Amino acid sequence: MLYNSRLKLFPGKLKSRWSDPFKLLKIYPYGAVDLLDESSGEGFKVNGQRVKHYWGDDSRMRVITTLDEP
Repeated sequence: MLYNSRLKLFPGKLKSRWSDPFKLLKIYPYGAVDLLDESSGEGFKVNGQRVKHYWGDDSRMRVITTLDEP
């Protein structure tokens, strides 16, 4: 999950809040979710509409086989 909150712009107004993926801890009724920042170990609750799905790395593993002349 990726987190971007427009409500927390005051400490650094122009600083982007997008960062590494967070671990989803718990989903509450009415859309609230608990996220864990694994780098700092800090957990926090946010509105689920502020969370963007993280689908992983888009680059797929490719196998390239070179053909030699016989």
